[in-house]
Order: sequence, then C-alpha cells, then structure tokens
Amino acid sequence: MSTANWIELLVFLALVGISTPLLGNYMAKVYGREKAPGDRFFLPIERGIYRVCGVDPESEQRWSAYVISMLVFTFVGLLLTYAVLRLQKHLPFNPDHMKGMTQALSFNTAISFSTNTNWQNYAGETTLSHFAQMFGLVWHQFISAAVGMALAAAFIRSLLRRRQTTIGNFWVDTVRSTTRILLPITIVFAIVLMSQGTIQNFHGTKTVNTVAAVSTKDTKTASLKQGIPGGPVASMVPIEALGDNGGGFFNANGGHPFENPNPITAILIIWLTVMIPFAFPWAFGKMIGSIRQGMVVLTAMAVLFLVGLLIVTPLEGAGNPKLKPALVTQAATKTQAGGNLEGKELRIGVVGSTVDANSITATSTGMINSSHESFTPIGGAVPLFQIMLGEVDPGGTGTGLYGMLILVFISVFIAGLMVGRTPEYLGKKIQSREVKLAAIYILVLPFTVLVLASIAILLKSTTHSISASGPHGLTELVYGYTSTAHNNGSAFPGLSGNTRWYNDTFGATMWIGRFALIIPARVIPAVPCTSSL
Repeated sequence: MSTANWIELLVFLALVGISTPLLGNYMAKVYGREKAPGDRFFLPIERGIYRVCGVDPESEQRWSAYVISMLVFTFVGLLLTYAVLRLQKHLPFNPDHMKGMTQALSFNTAISFSTNTNWQNYAGETTLSHFAQMFGLVWHQFISAAVGMALAAAFIRSLLRRRQTTIGNFWVDTVRSTTRILLPITIVFAIVLMSQGTIQNFHGTKTVNTVAAVSTKDTKTASLKQGIPGGPVASMVPIEALGDNGGGFFNANGGHPFENPNPITAILIIWLTVMIPFAFPWAFGKMIGSIRQGMVVLTAMAVLFLVGLLIVTPLEGAGNPKLKPALVTQAATKTQAGGNLEGKELRIGVVGSTVDANSITATSTGMINSSHESFTPIGGAVPLFQIMLGEVDPGGTGTGLYGMLILVFISVFIAGLMVGRTPEYLGKKIQSREVKLAAIYILVLPFTVLVLASIAILLKSTTHSISASGPHGLTELVYGYTSTAHNNGSAFPGLSGNTRWYNDTFGATMWIGRFALIIPARVIPAVPCTSSL
C-alpha cells in the first residue's frame, strides 16, 4: 500500500481509539443515571417527552415488561412505516410524484428498517419520496438503534443486580439513547458532511444537458439529458452509519458522490459505524465498576476486527491474481491508484473500500461503498465471514456487547464444569437454563440461513434473480440470507431481491434475526441469583 493508504488507515484507527473511552465514559453516566454533561439541556426535553407519552421516568420494569414494551413499540413503528410506503403518493414532500410501493416490497422494507437491517430491494432515488425517506425510514434508523442500545443497558443492569426483579425502564432508556447520544452526534456530523459536499435540500430530480453529444436522425447533434436527484441526504447519512443501519438515500449508497463525496467523508462515515459498538464495552466496564472486565471484551472485539481488516486490505491492495498471467499490473504509481479497483470508487480507493467492507459487516451497518461481489475470492469472503460471526467484533449498537457476553457465559459454564464448581460471572450463577437459551441465540440463525437458502436453490423459479451461476451464484444467495438474518443489510449485488419469494423470506429472516437474539439475551441474565462471592 502507498504512504497515503497507510495514513488513511492509521487516522481511522486513531479516531476509534480516541472516541472509545470518551464516548464509553459518557454512555456509562447516561445509562447509570448519573450526573452527565448536558443535563441542564436534555432533562427538560426528556421530561416533556415523558409527560406527553404518559411515562413515569422513575418507575422500572421487569424483564418481561421490558421485552413486551420493545415488541409493541417495534410493531407499531413497523405498521406506521408500511402505511407511509404504501400511501406516499398521497403524502407531502413528493416532488418527483413517486407512487406507493407494492405490498410485498412495503412489507419487506418496513420489517427491514424496523429491525435495524436496512436491506433494500429498491433504488431510493427512483422509488421513494422525500417524506418516505425522512418519516418512514430515517425515523426508524434512530429508533431501531436506540432500542438496541436500551437493551444493552438493560442487559448490563441485569448482570449487576442480585435480588432486584427490575432492569430499568424501556421508554426512558430509548429516549435517553436518542436525545443524549444519537441526535447530538448526528447533528454535528451532518453539518460536517454538508461542508464536504453531501447534499441537503428538498428538490426533485432536475434534468440537465450533459457535455456529451449524440447524433440525431437529421445529422444534427444534441446534448444528452441526465437527471440530477435531490433530497435531504446529509441528515440521513450520519444516522445510517452511527445507528449501524446502512440503508442509503441512493441505490449506490456510500458509493454515491452525493452521500460520500471524498476520502475524508469516507473515513468519517466508517468511524461512525464502529463508534458506539466499540464504546459499549468501555461503558460496560465503567457501569460494573471493573474497567478490566470491559477491556477484556473490548480486546476480543478489536482482535477479531483487526484480523479481518489485515486480511482483506492487503489482498485487495495487491490486485487480482488472475490478471498477472496476462502481464497486466495493478500496482500503484505516482499518478494512478493501485490494487483491485473493480467495483470500487476511485475517489475512495482500495483502503477506504476495504476498511468500509470490514467495518460494516463486523457491525450490522451494511452501508456499502463498493461492490463486495467484485472483491478477490478471499477478500470477498471476509465480509461474509464477519457477518457470520454474529455481530461480536464489535457488533451492532448494543448487540455486539451482549453477543460477546453470551459467548463469555458459555465459556465460563464449560470452564466451571471442568473444575467441578458452579459457574458464575459477576456473581450470576450460570446453569443449564442459561446455556440452553444461549444455544438458541447461537444456533437459530445458522439454521434459518441454511434452511431458507436450500429451499431457494430447490425452487428454480427464484434462480432468475441471481446474476451468476455455480459457486459465485451460491455465494450471492447465501450472503443475502446471512445478511438479512444477522440484520446487516449489505449484499453481493448480483442478487436481485425484489421478487415475491425474496421479499417474503428475507422479511421473515430479518424478523427472526432481530428477536431470536434479543429475547434470549434479555432472559439469560435477568433472573436474580444469590452471589457466592
């Protein structure tokens, strides 16, 4: 790699290193209900929200009530988004006169955004109105991320408490996640992105004359026409990255110059994707009073993350090995970028593309800025492997923390059996009940992916949606089901998912992937146990 590539990579790692303790300490105060910076500003706003919604901020819920609140809130939001997508033709802020989405596509999209997956079987600039983007999708990008963060906070409390039967208040945790963490950061980054060229307006598509010309029948020449889309993009990009959402305003997502104009914005966006997931282990350590425990989790996440990064980046930087026998070099020169540049934006380059590919799949973001399908074989396998790990390095907004801690539970249980004593973690006894729930957490998604992908292969009527045949086509299919089941949202672009089969089955896998992980994770540490310490 070139010197500029190394600098780009080191800047990204430095930004993560700076934000992790700063944001982690702040999050620990927010969720620990301690005195936190900004209380004078945020508390009156939050009290107003509680008053309007009829929430008592001092009351707490048992784990069952907490989970039910989350399910009801998510389901109501899903119905609202479905209605917005179906009725967008009759709603305001629709300068391009977009029609309502079809039933199957609305169903898939509503589930996708309510589960934090953001899988898109459509091109945003040719399908959705500005109103649908803002009030149907961006709203969910805030709320689905806040729900994941609230659940992680409740998980930590349930580990700390011994004989108490409550784990906090879902509504309070969700509001505080939104007002104190998500909104302030996204507002700052939206302004930064606008300063770098990310667009923010309410214009419709404008038709312009290009510099290229085309001959007409009467031998005269005429300028080619091109549609230039507009929209409130800068207000959407930060939360799709920070909330580990990934659903883009445009079809090209992070590869579109109106979303991601240059290498500076590329690094900032990637930083946003991992900012909260890496901060959560630090917050965990602060909240339990043992930063050492938090560092153990953080180190495990960081090692797995760096392994993927140090595999995919050199492979893509070295170029496609199949071209060497043809004496084609992909080495970088002083005037030309090097590496495997197929499917990548030249203004972002190999490093920006590979760091993004590793980051968005190690989290649950899916905000793709290059075509993973065009990566080298092993380079393309890294994003798929990262998703299959199940969001633990560092995972999504909250899911990474309790995903890694559940793996710790299983390790402690096995170690306890080997030495002949009751396994415990932070004073919580880990018994067969907890391990069975952990097994559900770990096994349900691989089982779902294998079953549905196998059925899709057997149903030949669906294979027309796959651009490639053989092993590559199989990878497109498996990647699609893995991405939706693990609430990631990225894709091998050769798979066209806007068919009835994929809209329905991907919708089902997204729903299973969200709640088959969340509910066992809430139950495992929730029942109070007597500590033997």
